[in-house]
Amino acid sequence: MRTTGLGGSGVPVSELALGCAALGNLFHPVTDEAAHATVEAAWNAGVRTFDTAPHYGLGLSERRLGAALRDRPRDTYTLSTKVGRLLVPDPEGGAGDDLAHGFAVPATHRRVWDFSADGVLRSLEASLERLGLDRVDVALLHDPDDHADQALREAYPALERLRAEGVIGAIGVGMNQSALPARFLRETDIDVVLLAGRYTLLEQDSLAELLPEAAARGRSVVIGGVFNSGLLTAPRPGATYDYAPAPQPVLDRALRLLAVCERHGVPLRAAALRFPFGHPAVASVLSGARSPEEVRDTVEQLRRPIPDTLWDEMRAEGLLHPDTPVPVPTGRAASTGEPEPSKEP
Repeated sequence: MRTTGLGGSGVPVSELALGCAALGNLFHPVTDEAAHATVEAAWNAGVRTFDTAPHYGLGLSERRLGAALRDRPRDTYTLSTKVGRLLVPDPEGGAGDDLAHGFAVPATHRRVWDFSADGVLRSLEASLERLGLDRVDVALLHDPDDHADQALREAYPALERLRAEGVIGAIGVGMNQSALPARFLRETDIDVVLLAGRYTLLEQDSLAELLPEAAARGRSVVIGGVFNSGLLTAPRPGATYDYAPAPQPVLDRALRLLAVCERHGVPLRAAALRFPFGHPAVASVLSGARSPEEVRDTVEQLRRPIPDTLWDEMRAEGLLHPDTPVPVPTGRAASTGEPEPSKEP
């Protein structure tokens, strides 16, 4: 599987990265055995980049991911985790559950926002303990939407020092919006933005600022949420978009995308996975899974050939702006080991 360096850091990421929120029992429980088998299936498919966070299952995702990777040589994979939420023991000792935050785990801890320099250090130390590893490769500021000033003033400099000391290889920000990450690109020296749900077949607002800013500065973007929380896997009434029932206009647009894909014999999820690679700033697509079967399906869809005529029809139908960059046909640049170039109209 093709790999690309993040920004100027030299930290490699595989074309497909495994998002490990589901390993923290996102919405539904996953057994330890299924979590381990999911990571194993990703590894066997060539995935060498794994993303987790303390937030995911109150540390459960980190513990499971660390256990699944423990026997792998440490220099053969890239692992990212996040800072900004400290896990503090709950006085009630897990009497309730954490489903209010989306995770089917006992509420043994509560999350405390903390983008201070000390909070960053404490968060990473706790993550390493849960992971059972001696280092993480990428540290991301996690959802600093309401804490932008502290994250820029305190958390970012702390990460910058850790990168300069060689403790971590790359730093960045992970968010569900594009405006604040664009500010980080302008005002800091981050290596990567993890952008979830905001550069997909359904929406490309990040083409206005974030993606051009990253490309101009030689920084990387990892795209998560390419299915918009499920809508672009199987659009139908009741399908979710941003973890809520899809509004009718959004559902209608997804159904039009589906119709175009069906006319070209391409599954919609295959087009959704491949689409972000049209932009030169995109280094990797992050996709979650909770079973080996889901991993294998994702890899299969990513490898499906996508004809140019599919993108042409999406443009003609007004589903993509005429200037939206789209990928070259799968495989054309694969033998070079270099990122696939964008196809400009």
